[in-house]
Amino acid sequence: MINVDFLDDDGFADEKEKSEIESLIQFAYDHLDEKDDAEVSISFVDQEEIQSINRDYRNKDAVTDVISFAMEDEEDNLIHEEALRTLGDIIICTDRASEQAKDYGHSYKRELMFLSLHGFLHLLGYDHMEAEEEKEMNGLQDEILEAFGITRED
Repeated sequence: MINVDFLDDDGFADEKEKSEIESLIQFAYDHLDEKDDAEVSISFVDQEEIQSINRDYRNKDAVTDVISFAMEDEEDNLIHEEALRTLGDIIICTDRASEQAKDYGHSYKRELMFLSLHGFLHLLGYDHMEAEEEKEMNGLQDEILEAFGITRED
C-alpha cells in the first residue's frame, strides 16, 4: 500500500482530483508489483513557485509542469533504513497542466493524471534522458493510464 500526502494550501486541486490521483498512484504501485508499504507527497503550485523551485534546485529558470525529488538512492531509503519507504515529492504546476491539456487537445483531468504518474515513475527510478529509457517510460505511462481507464479522449 502507498500513502499519498497532498500539500495544497492554495486550493489548486479539488478533493475529487486528489482522490483520483491517489487511486492512480496506488494502481500504478500495484501494477508495477511494488511490495513494501511506502509514502509519497504531491504538491500543487502556481507558475511562480514551480519556476522558483526549478531555478533553485535544477538551475533552470523556467516554468515547468512537474518536478520530482526522489528520496531513494537505488535500493537505499535515504530517510532511515527501518523507516517506511519514502519515495519522495512530486510538485505539479496546475496552471501549466491546464495550458498543456489545451495544447495537446485532451482534458485537464487527463493531463493532471499523466503528470502525477510521470512524476511518480521518476520517484521509482524511471527516466527519459536516453532514447531507450524514454521509450520504456512512455510505454509504461501509456500502459498504466490505459489500464486505469484514462485515455487521450478523457
